Amino acid sequence: MATSIEVAAAANHEKQSLGGFDFHIMDKAKIQWYHLKAVVITGMGFFTDAYDLFCISLVTKLLGRIYYHQEASSKPGSLPPNVAAAVNGVALCGTLAGQLFFGWLGDKLGRKRVYGITLMLMVFSSIGSALSFGSSPEAVMATLCFFRFWLGFGIGGDYPLSATIMAEYSAKTTRGTFIAAVFAMQGFGILAGGAVAVFISHVFQKLFPAKPYSVDPVGSTPAEADYVWRIILLLGALPAVLTYYWRLRLPETPRYTALVAKDQQKACQDMSKVLNVEIQIDTKNNTIITEERNDSSFGLFSSQFLKQHGKHLLGTAAAWFFVDVAYYSQNLFQKDIFSAVGWLPAAKTMSALDELFKISRAQFLIALCGTVPGYWFTVALIDRIGRFKIQAVGFFFMSAFMFALALPYNHWIAARNHAWFVVIYGLTFFFANFGPNATTFIVPAEIFPARFRSTCHGISAAAGKAGAVVGAFGFLYAAQSQDKTKTDARYPAGIGMKNSLIVLGVINLFGLIFTFLVPESKGKSLEEMSRENEDQEQPNFDSSTRV
Repeated sequence: MATSIEVAAAANHEKQSLGGFDFHIMDKAKIQWYHLKAVVITGMGFFTDAYDLFCISLVTKLLGRIYYHQEASSKPGSLPPNVAAAVNGVALCGTLAGQLFFGWLGDKLGRKRVYGITLMLMVFSSIGSALSFGSSPEAVMATLCFFRFWLGFGIGGDYPLSATIMAEYSAKTTRGTFIAAVFAMQGFGILAGGAVAVFISHVFQKLFPAKPYSVDPVGSTPAEADYVWRIILLLGALPAVLTYYWRLRLPETPRYTALVAKDQQKACQDMSKVLNVEIQIDTKNNTIITEERNDSSFGLFSSQFLKQHGKHLLGTAAAWFFVDVAYYSQNLFQKDIFSAVGWLPAAKTMSALDELFKISRAQFLIALCGTVPGYWFTVALIDRIGRFKIQAVGFFFMSAFMFALALPYNHWIAARNHAWFVVIYGLTFFFANFGPNATTFIVPAEIFPARFRSTCHGISAAAGKAGAVVGAFGFLYAAQSQDKTKTDARYPAGIGMKNSLIVLGVINLFGLIFTFLVPESKGKSLEEMSRENEDQEQPNFDSSTRV
């Protein structure tokens, strides 16, 4: 039998009761089956996001060999600098745009109404990316970049919507754990990308064996290799397709329905489904409170908003920006880092598929040993330790390990020290994910008012993707050797790998500084963090109505 709970909307009701709706019930709720189901449904979106965003870094070397082979060259073909920057970065540009657009749309139309759109964009764009054809290499790359942009646009929508949905349905004592669990699926997406690429490349190696480039420059890249990268990109659509039906069945969050859409009866129905209780509203009292309250007392970026939340928005956006500069630089170009220190053999000593296999294996091992454990340490400890401590400690150790790699760089490139380089490099991923890469996703969903929550999360996430774009484009050029004779084909001389790692370490220190602008939200309700209770208890009046 369902329990009957009457939500009385008296003026002296406890703080979680806003406009006749008692969110105290949700904040104190025990873990329900719905919570676990929602983690899987929203988390599979992030599994797909990570797979799609990071699998491109695995196949760029292969794309260079297939489409940009140069006769009589001593090195295998590689993507020209502008093409490499576009292929790696265009999805991030799309993600930035999608985070802003869908974050705003989620506050205007509701989280549920636009949630399925993002997934279908990801499905169609993944398929389109795999089917990128053209009469010239430039046409193929242009088509690929077109679909990668829209893929990123859909992925961008997942960030604010998933975080907001999970935050608004969770109890305050487990909210961090659930949001972190959603985001932690990103680790499995990165892991799956490496595993799929390892498997596909291994199968094609067996079916179509080829000699190294130094032995047979043309034959080292079999014609069938063109199918390999397409299959890897195509499989990114599969988890999104499998999740679409269940995503459409998610109910709207009661906080949005009650506070923004003003449909409290529907909010009660949705909350009843989640908590397995029957909730009724004292409509007589609700009318009184609704007339007295003023939900739209201030708008986004108004002076009142900037006074209450401006510092917090700056903190969440800046911290996300700095962590993504470092994180995406490491993730998208770890193959270049491994090659620079000698962990991967010289490209000319491998065939195209052998190179893909070894790059993918390296990414898989880093994800397995560093990336995934970091995410799940956050899941286990965030509601015990708190967001601030995890983020601050994460930034600190990311910097420390970056400097540990960079300052004695010549020590690490010696063959006998490669293993320790990889261990320390893996620790930078561990503390990124048991640190700011996770917390910057969680906190913006907790500290802003319901009517701005999705938008502010989208703004913070977009700042992060701006950092990712800086990392993707900047590291590509900066990490080139200072010796022009040792750079990749058609690249100008850069500042070198050592100096690039130092720059990333400094960037993490900037992230640590901005962490101090972000409040701790552990154990507090969303209304307490967003100060919506103050809006209700002390409504603002225009000067024309002030007595």
